[in-house]
Amino acid sequence: MTAFSVYVGLDVHKATIAVAVAVAGRAEPQYRGEIANTPTAIKRLLHKLSPDGEVLGVCYEAGPCGYGIHRQITAVGHDCIVVAPGLIPRKATDRVKTDRRDALSLARLHRAGELTAVWVPDADQEAMRDLTRAREDLKAIERTARQRLGAFLLRHGQVYPGKSRWTQAHFRWLERVKMPMPVQQIVLTEYVDTVLAAQRRVAALVEQMRLALADWSLRPVVEALMALRGVSLITAMTVLAELGDITRFDSPSQLMAYLGLVPSEHSSGGNRRQGGITKTGNSHVRRVLVEAAWAYRFPARKSYAIQRRAERTSADVQAIAWQAQTRLCGRYRHLIHAGKTTPLATTAVARELAGFIWAIACEVPVNAAKAA
Repeated sequence: MTAFSVYVGLDVHKATIAVAVAVAGRAEPQYRGEIANTPTAIKRLLHKLSPDGEVLGVCYEAGPCGYGIHRQITAVGHDCIVVAPGLIPRKATDRVKTDRRDALSLARLHRAGELTAVWVPDADQEAMRDLTRAREDLKAIERTARQRLGAFLLRHGQVYPGKSRWTQAHFRWLERVKMPMPVQQIVLTEYVDTVLAAQRRVAALVEQMRLALADWSLRPVVEALMALRGVSLITAMTVLAELGDITRFDSPSQLMAYLGLVPSEHSSGGNRRQGGITKTGNSHVRRVLVEAAWAYRFPARKSYAIQRRAERTSADVQAIAWQAQTRLCGRYRHLIHAGKTTPLATTAVARELAGFIWAIACEVPVNAAKAA
C-alpha cells in the first residue's frame, strides 16, 4: 500500500460532496465541509489541499455517480480509489449515519489501509458495459411484456396449442385469436405490438454489440471464450464487459469467490456447515454463467456451431474448451445421480465454468488483445 501524507475521504452525492481530511500521524481526521459536485469545485478542492502538488490519497464509495470523479482526480496526478460499500468496516453499535460521519470514516479507514478498492474500468470499457447492460434491461422488458400477454390470454381461455411460443407460428396464431369484446381485441393487439417492439429493440442492441466487437481491444478474448459450450457472443461480451482483464485475478478460485459462486460457510469449533452460494460480487456475470451452465446437461459433443467457433481460436484454447465440455458434462451427470437438484448441479457447473474461462483468458495475452 502506498503511503500518503494526506488522506481525503469524499462522501459523494448527486449535488454535493462532503469532504474530510486525515493527515498522516495525527489522531483524528478533520471535516472540511461540503462542496458542489462539479468538476470546477473538485479542481478547486484539490488545489486547496495540495497547493505544492503533493500527491493526495483520495477515496469515495462506489455508487450511482459513476467514475467521473476518479478519472478527474487521477488525471491530475493524485491517487484515488473507489471503495466497495459492502466491504467497509462498520461497528455493529453505530446507528448514526450522516454525510459528515461517512466522510470522516472514509478518511480514517483509508489512512489505516482498511478499505477495499473496486476495479475501475476505463471509458471504452465502461461504454461496452453500458451496452451489454442496456441489452439485458431491454430483455427484461421483453420478458415482462410476454408475461403480461400470456396472462391476458390465459384469463380469457386462449391457450396456444403448439409446442413453442414466441415463434413465427405462435405469432400467426395470435393474429387469428378473436376476443369476445372489441375493446379486448384492441388490448390484445397492443400487447402483441409491445412484445414485437421489445424484440426489435433487443435485436438492434445485439447488432450493436456485434458492430462494437470489431473495434474492441478484448475481441480476441471474446472469440476465444466462444469456443466454450454454452458461451455465445452475448455471454462472452457480458463477462468481459463486466470483468475486463480476467487475468487480474490470481487464480480461478479467486474469480469464483468474486462472482459469489462459492458456498457460504458457518463453522464454529469442530462443527463445519456450508450453505448456498454467497451471491457476492458481480450479479450480471453470475447470471450469464448459470445460464451457460444449462448447456452441459447433455452429453459432450462438438456440434457444428461449437466447432466453427472453436476453429477461430488457437489449438490450446480448443483443447481447454473440449476439456471443459467433457469435465462439466460429466460433473452435471454425477451430481444428478448423487441426488442433487437440477438448479444446484447447474450452479456447481457454473462455478467450474468460471475456472475454465479464467484458463482461456490466460491463453490470450492481454497486450496482444489490446494491440489487436
